[in-house]
Amino acid sequence: MKLGMVGLGRMGGNMAQRLRAGGHTVVGYDVSPDSGRDVDSLEALVASLQAPRAVWVMVPAGSPTDATIGQLSNLLEPGDLVIDGGNTRYRDDQRHAKELAEDGIHFVDVGTSGGVWGRTEGYALMAGGSDEDFESIRPVLETLKPDGDSGLVHAGPVGAGHYVKMVHNGIEYGMMQALGEGYAMMEASDLVDNPRDVCDSWREGSVVRSWLLDLLVRALDADAGLAHIAGKAEETGEAKWMVQDGLEMGVPLPVTAASLFARQNSQLDDPMTMKVVAALRNQFGGHAVDKE
Repeated sequence: MKLGMVGLGRMGGNMAQRLRAGGHTVVGYDVSPDSGRDVDSLEALVASLQAPRAVWVMVPAGSPTDATIGQLSNLLEPGDLVIDGGNTRYRDDQRHAKELAEDGIHFVDVGTSGGVWGRTEGYALMAGGSDEDFESIRPVLETLKPDGDSGLVHAGPVGAGHYVKMVHNGIEYGMMQALGEGYAMMEASDLVDNPRDVCDSWREGSVVRSWLLDLLVRALDADAGLAHIAGKAEETGEAKWMVQDGLEMGVPLPVTAASLFARQNSQLDDPMTMKVVAALRNQFGGHAVDKE
C-alpha cells in the first residue's frame, strides 16, 4: 500500500520504517524539520497520495489530534480514510468519525502498543471501525503486527480499538506497579542478597514471567539499583479514563486506581497530603515533623 504518516516521533517514525521494510510506500510528515519528513505540510502529503487515500495519524491525543484531523477533513476527498493510531479517548474517536463522515471520509481507530521495540518486534494493534475499512488497511496492519498469528484484533466498531487500548494500558499500570512494589520490598529486606538475580530467576518457569519482567532486569543491568533513575512516572491519561468509566459503569478497578494515584503522587515533591498526615501525627502523638 501507499499511505501517509503524520507524526514521525518515537512511534510514528519507527512504524514508517517497519512499513517501508515490509514493501509499503510511506509519505511522512511531521511539524519538525529535523524529523526526516518527506514533505513539509499536510497539503503536500495529501497531494502525494492517490485516491482513495489512507492517512495514519500518530500525534499526541487531545488538541494535536483534533487539529490534525480537522485539517485533514478539509484536504481529503470522499472515499479517503483516516487512521488514528495514537492514544485518543474512544469518545473522541466517535466524534471524529461522525465529523469526517459528513464529508464522506472514512475513519478507523487503532490502539497501538509496542513502544520503541515495535520496529523490530512488531506492534500489538487493536482496531475499531467497519469491516470494510478494516479490510482495506489489513495489508498495513499485517506488516506492523508481530510475526505469527496474534498481535492484531478487530475489536469492534469505531471507538473499540482505543477502548481496549485504554484497558490494556490500565492493566499495564497495575503490572508495573506490582513489579515496582515487589522489587522495593526485596531491596529493603536484609534477607535478600540480590534482588536483581531474583527477578532474573523469575523470567523462566514462574507464573509472573513477562516482557515487563525482562525489561526490569534489562534496566537493572544498565543501572544497578536504578541509582540514576528519578522516582517519577507520568500518567498519560488512559488509566484515568478507565477509572472514570469504571465508576460510571459500576465496575470496581482498585488495582488500576491505586497504580494511577501512585503515579500522580510520584510527581509531587514534599506532597501536601503527607504534610497533613505528618501534622496530624504530630498533633495527637507528638511525632517529629521537622524537615532534615
